Amino acid sequence: MGSICGAECNGCEYGIKNKCKGCAETNGCPFDRQCFIAKYILTGGKEKYNEFKAQLIEEINSLGVQGMPKVTELFALNGVFVNLEYPMPSGQSLKLLDDGEMYLGAQVESIYNDGEVKKCFGIVANLNFILVSEYGENCSDPELIVYKKR
Repeated sequence: MGSICGAECNGCEYGIKNKCKGCAETNGCPFDRQCFIAKYILTGGKEKYNEFKAQLIEEINSLGVQGMPKVTELFALNGVFVNLEYPMPSGQSLKLLDDGEMYLGAQVESIYNDGEVKKCFGIVANLNFILVSEYGENCSDPELIVYKKR
């Protein structure tokens, strides 16, 4: 199972379970849909993709989220791994992402962590939006901090 973007797909249990053949073998269409990362690389090349990621990282860091350290790298992530349920004011919980889509994302620890409290920020983005959430250990009690259209 090879990737176009360099992601390590071979150990992905979700991909194995869902018979993913990887993007290299499917021309950027794992799970029978076009991956925006693979499409970006196939049409513009790795250099343009790296420029896009650098611009996206700059946008994320310019959000000024309190307690969030600077993001230095984004990784290709399947939605199933980052699609958290966020509590809404109505009391219901809502997933905002698509389990079958690919995103660019990262997890960084809050600069305010101490020995007892451990919080992380989850960053997820694609061509259309940036999402930043904060949560506890094992993604417990997620809170949506930023959802911004690009």
